[in-house]
Amino acid sequence: MRQRLTFEWRYLVDRTPWDSGITPPEVERYLQDHVPGRAPELGCGTGTNAVRLAEAGWQVTAVDISTLAILSARRKAARANRAVTLMRADVGRAQDLREIRGPFDLALDIGCLHALRPAQRVGYAGRLQRWLSPGADYLLYAFLQPSEQPSRWPSPAELEALFTNGFHQISIEHGEFDSHPSAWFQYERTP
Repeated sequence: MRQRLTFEWRYLVDRTPWDSGITPPEVERYLQDHVPGRAPELGCGTGTNAVRLAEAGWQVTAVDISTLAILSARRKAARANRAVTLMRADVGRAQDLREIRGPFDLALDIGCLHALRPAQRVGYAGRLQRWLSPGADYLLYAFLQPSEQPSRWPSPAELEALFTNGFHQISIEHGEFDSHPSAWFQYERTP
Protein backbone atom coordinates (compact mmCIF):
# COMPACT_ATOMS: atom_id res chain seq x y z
CA MET A 1 0.00 0.00 0.00
CA ARG A 2 2.85 2.37 0.84
CA GLN A 3 4.44 1.88 -2.57
CA ARG A 4 1.14 2.63 -4.28
CA LEU A 5 0.69 5.84 -2.28
CA THR A 6 4.23 6.89 -3.14
CA PHE A 7 3.53 6.51 -6.86
CA GLU A 8 0.15 8.25 -6.58
CA TRP A 9 1.85 11.20 -4.89
CA ARG A 10 4.62 11.32 -7.51
CA TYR A 11 2.08 11.41 -10.36
CA LEU A 12 -0.01 13.99 -8.49
CA VAL A 13 2.90 16.42 -8.07
CA ASP A 14 4.46 15.56 -11.45
CA ARG A 15 7.67 14.09 -10.02
CA THR A 16 8.04 11.34 -12.59
CA PRO A 17 11.46 11.70 -14.25
CA TRP A 18 11.02 8.28 -15.86
CA ASP A 19 7.96 9.47 -17.81
CA SER A 20 9.54 11.23 -20.80
CA GLY A 21 6.51 10.84 -23.07
CA ILE A 22 8.82 9.34 -25.71
CA THR A 23 9.05 5.68 -26.67
CA PRO A 24 12.68 4.54 -26.27
CA PRO A 25 14.65 3.76 -29.45
CA GLU A 26 15.15 0.17 -28.23
CA VAL A 27 11.38 -0.36 -28.36
CA GLU A 28 11.08 1.42 -31.71
CA ARG A 29 13.74 -0.87 -33.20
CA TYR A 30 11.92 -3.90 -31.85
CA LEU A 31 8.62 -2.77 -33.38
CA GLN A 32 10.23 -2.28 -36.79
CA ASP A 33 11.61 -5.83 -36.82
CA HIS A 34 8.69 -7.86 -35.42
CA VAL A 35 5.20 -8.80 -36.51
CA PRO A 36 2.52 -7.50 -34.10
CA GLY A 37 0.87 -9.85 -31.65
CA ARG A 38 -0.32 -9.68 -28.05
CA ALA A 39 1.66 -7.90 -25.34
CA PRO A 40 1.38 -6.86 -21.71
CA GLU A 41 3.20 -3.74 -20.58
CA LEU A 42 4.07 -3.99 -16.91
CA GLY A 43 4.32 -0.65 -15.15
CA CYS A 44 2.89 1.33 -18.08
CA GLY A 45 2.84 4.73 -16.38
CA THR A 46 0.92 7.26 -18.47
CA GLY A 47 0.65 4.88 -21.42
CA THR A 48 3.16 6.30 -23.90
CA ASN A 49 4.58 2.89 -24.81
CA ALA A 50 1.29 1.02 -24.60
CA VAL A 51 -0.22 3.47 -27.11
CA ARG A 52 2.86 3.17 -29.34
CA LEU A 53 2.56 -0.62 -29.34
CA ALA A 54 -1.12 -0.30 -30.28
CA GLU A 55 -0.22 2.11 -33.10
CA ALA A 56 2.16 -0.57 -34.40
CA GLY A 57 -0.71 -3.09 -34.46
CA TRP A 58 -0.17 -4.85 -31.14
CA GLN A 59 -3.05 -5.92 -28.89
CA VAL A 60 -1.94 -4.42 -25.56
CA THR A 61 -2.85 -5.03 -21.93
CA ALA A 62 -1.13 -2.41 -19.78
CA VAL A 63 -1.00 -2.25 -15.99
CA ASP A 64 0.28 0.22 -13.44
CA ILE A 65 0.07 0.56 -9.67
CA SER A 66 -1.08 4.19 -9.92
CA THR A 67 -4.70 5.13 -10.57
CA LEU A 68 -3.56 8.58 -11.71
CA ALA A 69 -1.17 7.03 -14.23
CA ILE A 70 -3.91 4.75 -15.58
CA LEU A 71 -6.33 7.68 -15.93
CA SER A 72 -3.69 9.58 -17.87
CA ALA A 73 -3.01 6.50 -20.03
CA ARG A 74 -6.74 6.21 -20.82
CA ARG A 75 -6.80 9.83 -21.99
CA LYS A 76 -3.67 9.29 -24.08
CA ALA A 77 -5.13 6.16 -25.74
CA ALA A 78 -8.43 7.96 -26.42
CA ARG A 79 -6.63 10.95 -28.00
CA ALA A 80 -4.67 8.55 -30.22
CA ASN A 81 -7.86 6.60 -30.98
CA ARG A 82 -6.16 3.33 -29.98
CA ALA A 83 -7.63 0.39 -28.13
CA VAL A 84 -5.50 -0.48 -25.11
CA THR A 85 -6.73 -2.56 -22.17
CA LEU A 86 -5.63 -0.62 -19.09
CA MET A 87 -5.73 -1.96 -15.53
CA ARG A 88 -4.77 -0.54 -12.16
CA ALA A 89 -2.84 -3.38 -10.59
CA ASP A 90 0.23 -4.02 -8.46
CA VAL A 91 2.60 -6.13 -10.57
CA GLY A 92 4.14 -7.49 -7.37
CA ARG A 93 0.85 -9.03 -6.22
CA ALA A 94 -0.29 -12.15 -8.10
CA GLN A 95 -3.92 -11.65 -7.01
CA ASP A 96 -3.99 -8.26 -8.79
CA LEU A 97 -3.04 -9.91 -12.08
CA ARG A 98 -5.58 -12.75 -12.28
CA GLU A 99 -7.36 -11.14 -15.24
CA ILE A 100 -4.23 -11.13 -17.39
CA ARG A 101 -4.26 -14.16 -19.65
CA GLY A 102 -1.60 -15.28 -22.08
CA PRO A 103 -0.27 -16.45 -24.27
CA PHE A 104 1.62 -13.30 -25.21
CA ASP A 105 4.19 -12.69 -27.94
CA LEU A 106 6.01 -9.89 -26.11
CA ALA A 107 6.22 -8.50 -22.60
CA LEU A 108 7.50 -4.97 -22.04
CA ASP A 109 8.82 -3.62 -18.74
CA ILE A 110 10.47 -0.22 -18.58
CA GLY A 111 11.35 0.31 -14.95
CA CYS A 112 8.84 -1.88 -13.13
CA LEU A 113 10.81 -4.98 -12.11
CA HIS A 114 13.53 -3.00 -10.39
CA ALA A 115 10.93 -1.31 -8.13
CA LEU A 116 9.77 -4.67 -6.74
CA ARG A 117 11.15 -6.33 -3.63
CA PRO A 118 13.38 -9.36 -4.31
CA ALA A 119 10.67 -11.86 -3.25
CA GLN A 120 8.18 -10.17 -5.59
CA ARG A 121 10.67 -10.42 -8.45
CA VAL A 122 10.63 -14.21 -8.17
CA GLY A 123 6.83 -14.34 -8.56
CA TYR A 124 7.03 -11.83 -11.40
CA ALA A 125 9.51 -14.03 -13.32
CA GLY A 126 7.27 -17.08 -12.81
CA ARG A 127 4.22 -15.22 -14.13
CA LEU A 128 6.15 -14.09 -17.20
CA GLN A 129 7.17 -17.67 -17.88
CA ARG A 130 3.52 -18.76 -17.77
CA TRP A 131 2.22 -15.81 -19.82
CA LEU A 132 4.70 -15.86 -22.70
CA SER A 133 4.53 -18.27 -25.61
CA PRO A 134 7.68 -20.23 -26.48
CA GLY A 135 9.72 -17.94 -28.72
CA ALA A 136 8.10 -14.80 -27.30
CA ASP A 137 10.27 -11.85 -26.30
CA TYR A 138 10.67 -9.97 -23.05
CA LEU A 139 12.10 -6.45 -23.20
CA LEU A 140 13.29 -5.16 -19.84
CA TYR A 141 14.81 -1.85 -18.85
CA ALA A 142 16.05 -1.84 -15.25
CA PHE A 143 18.29 0.02 -12.87
CA LEU A 144 21.09 -2.21 -11.66
CA GLN A 145 22.86 -2.50 -8.35
CA PRO A 146 26.16 -0.62 -8.46
CA SER A 147 28.94 -3.19 -8.18
CA GLU A 148 30.64 -1.48 -5.26
CA GLN A 149 27.64 -1.29 -2.92
CA PRO A 150 24.43 -3.12 -2.04
CA SER A 151 21.26 -1.36 -3.11
CA ARG A 152 17.56 -1.98 -3.64
CA TRP A 153 18.13 -2.40 -7.38
CA PRO A 154 18.65 -5.92 -8.75
CA SER A 155 22.16 -7.11 -9.49
CA PRO A 156 23.03 -8.68 -12.85
CA ALA A 157 23.49 -11.98 -10.97
CA GLU A 158 19.96 -11.71 -9.51
CA LEU A 159 18.48 -11.09 -12.97
CA GLU A 160 20.44 -14.02 -14.38
CA ALA A 161 19.08 -16.27 -11.62
CA LEU A 162 15.51 -15.00 -12.14
CA PHE A 163 15.52 -15.72 -15.85
CA THR A 164 17.78 -18.80 -16.06
CA ASN A 165 14.82 -21.19 -16.25
CA GLY A 166 12.53 -20.63 -19.20
CA PHE A 167 14.41 -17.73 -20.81
CA HIS A 168 17.43 -17.16 -23.02
CA GLN A 169 19.16 -13.78 -22.88
CA ILE A 170 19.50 -12.40 -26.41
CA SER A 171 21.12 -9.06 -25.63
CA ILE A 172 22.08 -6.57 -22.96
CA GLU A 173 22.92 -2.89 -23.48
CA HIS A 174 24.43 -1.17 -20.44
CA GLY A 175 23.88 2.51 -19.74
CA GLU A 176 22.84 4.83 -16.97
CA PHE A 177 19.97 7.11 -16.03
CA ASP A 178 20.50 10.00 -13.60
CA SER A 179 23.83 8.44 -12.53
CA HIS A 180 22.18 5.05 -11.86
CA PRO A 181 23.66 2.06 -13.69
CA SER A 182 20.98 0.55 -15.92
CA ALA A 183 20.56 -1.80 -18.85
CA TRP A 184 18.21 -2.89 -21.59
CA PHE A 185 17.73 -6.67 -21.73
CA GLN A 186 16.08 -8.77 -24.38
CA TYR A 187 15.13 -12.30 -23.42
CA GLU A 188 13.43 -15.01 -25.43
CA ARG A 189 11.02 -17.46 -23.79
CA THR A 190 12.35 -20.97 -24.34
CA PRO A 191 10.13 -24.04 -24.78
